[in-house]
Amino acid sequence: MGPPRKNRPGRVIGIVAGSFVVLGVLGFGVRLLAGAGSSASGAGFPEAQYRLTVPKTMLDGKYELVQDLSDTEGKKALKGSYDSKIRNPKPVVGQYNSNSPKGQSALVFSGMYGQFKDPESARRKMLGGAADAEGATLAVPAREITPPGSGITLSCQVLTMRQGGAESTLPMCAWADENTGASVGVVTPEIVAQKPGSVDLAKVAETTLKVRAESRQPIG
Repeated sequence: MGPPRKNRPGRVIGIVAGSFVVLGVLGFGVRLLAGAGSSASGAGFPEAQYRLTVPKTMLDGKYELVQDLSDTEGKKALKGSYDSKIRNPKPVVGQYNSNSPKGQSALVFSGMYGQFKDPESARRKMLGGAADAEGATLAVPAREITPPGSGITLSCQVLTMRQGGAESTLPMCAWADENTGASVGVVTPEIVAQKPGSVDLAKVAETTLKVRAESRQPIG
């Protein structure tokens, strides 16, 4: 019998976080193609007042940036994509890690900023693209959640991802307003092993709003 494997939870979290990057990018890349075929008009688009950034840390410093993939995977996903209701989209993709006594955790946020004529439609498309990705299964369908006191409605769902015979639980939430939109996933040792139906999506929604507050900045 060989020696026990070391850092197995950390390895699993890393693999799942990588999957989240792909799923998130697909969420706003592949689904934008559904809107291809018509030309965007300047009428009806909101003014560009906010942008998304990739901070060095997230959630009050708990998570540290590992990869800013905005100029690589993000641009690749948007290349050739088009939606008549989104103008001047710019991708933002960030992967973060956190180490604690309970083990390694990861946070991934993937989205864009620009001018969104129909934020609700953009929000749904972000999650829909992730659910359609190869290897992903929609375990808990998307539902709308408005965290108390926020006035902001998010869409949240739970996916499962099968890799190497193992299945991991992947909850994610998305927001979209007139200028910004992104999907957010937080992966912890506890969440990965949870049954999809037992995931606290309200908590994931609250985390998503914190990510929005820390990454969304005024232009200028």
